[in-house]
Amino acid sequence: MTARAHRPVNTYPLYLLPGALALIAVIVCPFAMNVWYSFTNWQGVGSPSWSGLANYRRLMDDTQFWQSFQHSLAMVVAMAVVPTVIGLVVAAALFDFVAKHFGSKPAAVLRACFYLPQVLPVTVAGIVWSWILAPENGSLNSLLKAVGLGGLRQDWLGDPDIALYSVMAVMVWVQLGFPVVIFMSGLQRVDPALHEAAELDGTNWWQRFWHVTLPQLRPEIYVVMLWCTIAALKVFGAVYVLTKGGPADATDVPSYFSFATFFEKTQVGYGSAIATVMTVLILVLTVAGLSFQARAEDAR
Repeated sequence: MTARAHRPVNTYPLYLLPGALALIAVIVCPFAMNVWYSFTNWQGVGSPSWSGLANYRRLMDDTQFWQSFQHSLAMVVAMAVVPTVIGLVVAAALFDFVAKHFGSKPAAVLRACFYLPQVLPVTVAGIVWSWILAPENGSLNSLLKAVGLGGLRQDWLGDPDIALYSVMAVMVWVQLGFPVVIFMSGLQRVDPALHEAAELDGTNWWQRFWHVTLPQLRPEIYVVMLWCTIAALKVFGAVYVLTKGGPADATDVPSYFSFATFFEKTQVGYGSAIATVMTVLILVLTVAGLSFQARAEDAR
């Protein structure tokens, strides 16, 4: 028997095959079809007619798309910037104060409470918040009236001037738990000796947090910012449940704009072009973010 007969057969690719087939069936093929339809003029029935770059030229001049893109940038603030900043403070407070003075279990319970909106179905969360923000019998307006602030009552989701800010506030509530969990996990790997040395030097909590903790959490901050920014650019469910892009397109975002164009207006080619542009933008942002993170880690 030769030595080749004893060589083990590499079966590792077989374990990758199911995942690769699922990726092709669920991601690659639908995306390729979407790209193809973006170069056509099609209403969902009959045969698509080739239109070349007409949908993309239309997209560049579409003020409604650019308005929805501006709303998407506002969602980046609500779902990435604000939760990251608040999440850092909350995680540090839970880790440095609650866990040390009351034990790890209360800190874990509070962490789970902050993370709960992340595991709630977006439909359930959206319906609950639509009840809370209802103009007539909503909990928020009723509370304001009960405490003597009835003059502050608003049609939170029906007023074009404040609807976007109301949705942004809801998304801060939804997204906050993710940074809290990630940052609390990162805090566990920070060397306690660094804090002890800084404390011996007479620094207060804020100085230790800013000069010791925060630099150690840079990898987690990169991950949270990138992940939450991508989530903000493709947010759909909350907008669909709360406002359906209204009132008067005040809360319209590209994902909902693409959905409405595709299914409600049956402009399949144009809706596909919107989805393709946003997908490419998210891919570019992801690659750029990962490259930036890798260079930052190499520099350290």
